[in-house]
Amino acid sequence: MFGFLGPNGAGKTSTMKIIACVSPRTSGTLTVFGMDPETCPVEIKQRLGVVPQETNLDPDFTCYGNLFTYARYFDIPADSAHQKAEELLEFVQLQEKRDVTVEKLSGGMKRRLILARALVNNPDLLILDEPTIGLDPQARHLIWERLKMLQSQGNTIVLTTHYLDEAARLCDRLVIMDNGKILVEGSPADLVKQYVGNEVVEVEKTEEVLSCLTGKNIPFEVIGDNIQIATESSREVIRILFDQCTPHNVLTRPATLEDVFLKLTGRKLRE
Repeated sequence: MFGFLGPNGAGKTSTMKIIACVSPRTSGTLTVFGMDPETCPVEIKQRLGVVPQETNLDPDFTCYGNLFTYARYFDIPADSAHQKAEELLEFVQLQEKRDVTVEKLSGGMKRRLILARALVNNPDLLILDEPTIGLDPQARHLIWERLKMLQSQGNTIVLTTHYLDEAARLCDRLVIMDNGKILVEGSPADLVKQYVGNEVVEVEKTEEVLSCLTGKNIPFEVIGDNIQIATESSREVIRILFDQCTPHNVLTRPATLEDVFLKLTGRKLRE
């Protein structure tokens, strides 16, 4: 499972569209299953499952109808298409909505149905562009379990997400990109250790603490009313804080992929 992370406008969705034979590339080389998307789009698409960012279900069909009809596009026999549709409705827990039209589904239900649709043709490569957006925690965990199952069966999964805990949990490797460029690549754990460390100490910002940390040459970052100190071991930092800096509120937590993401792409809001 390979992840693409980045702020809005970084190029994640554009990359997914190029891999999925939807958008042409402007330069460079790309092969999918050893084939060029520009010359073999039909052959590639037969082996892809795609969850787009937008909701593009057919409003004229029910939940079952969307899955069954989509299966027939892949020349799956009617009996097999029926069985597959029923299995996938059960997987995304939409059995009770089997005969309900798409317009009457909630946003979360629509996302779950799109995920089910992407699995209709038993894809060799599953492309997920923010697959769990709008899902409640129970549904997210259900999807995670299914993705892990597909991964264990040998499927390759490419994922974009803004949920960094999701990327850390699911991805074997990932890239963080910005402005169309890859900044770093590696496993989530390796990237956290390399760019942040093991732990982060957060302390309330005061002039006394700022002066103390500066005098001790301890690197820190000011974020709003807090000071963050990335460290391999919080014990020594906390000892210095309490012995010499007179802090107010102090919090220690494990370093996360979100710390890496914000360090590399900044904290400025992207539209």
